[in-house]
Amino acid sequence: MRTEACINERVVAEALSWRGTPYRHQGRQRSVGCDCLGLIVGVWQGLYGKAPAMVPDTYSLDWAETGADGLLLQAARAHFRACPSSPEIGVPAPGNLMLLRWHENAPATHCAIALPQNRMIHAYERHGVVVSALNRHWRNRIAGVFAFPAHI
Repeated sequence: MRTEACINERVVAEALSWRGTPYRHQGRQRSVGCDCLGLIVGVWQGLYGKAPAMVPDTYSLDWAETGADGLLLQAARAHFRACPSSPEIGVPAPGNLMLLRWHENAPATHCAIALPQNRMIHAYERHGVVVSALNRHWRNRIAGVFAFPAHI
């Protein structure tokens, strides 16, 4: 259990180091620009030294509307450990990856990392990498919760 707490602390610290990075579609560079997936890839690289194999070189702004339903969830299941995510459990543990839907019954197309105190960090178009409240609005959009691996 201590290993999991340690990796979660490292995930939170690495993610917070990206705060203020401008939004850039397909970007993956801290302080230069990233999108929500680029933030997750950047945190992964900060932890493990290399990008996960799941990341495509390019993807369109409307990739989820072009038959990509489930791609983000499939990739998360392949590279992260699934965690329970029912409303009864409450807020995901700090350091957990959350996949979110923009609309009920839509595919998961947004990524964020849970932070302490019911907050999350994510890259948001027109805002960049920001810390937001993990309020009911966002919790209702959670499609999956995943833990970063202790090591790869």
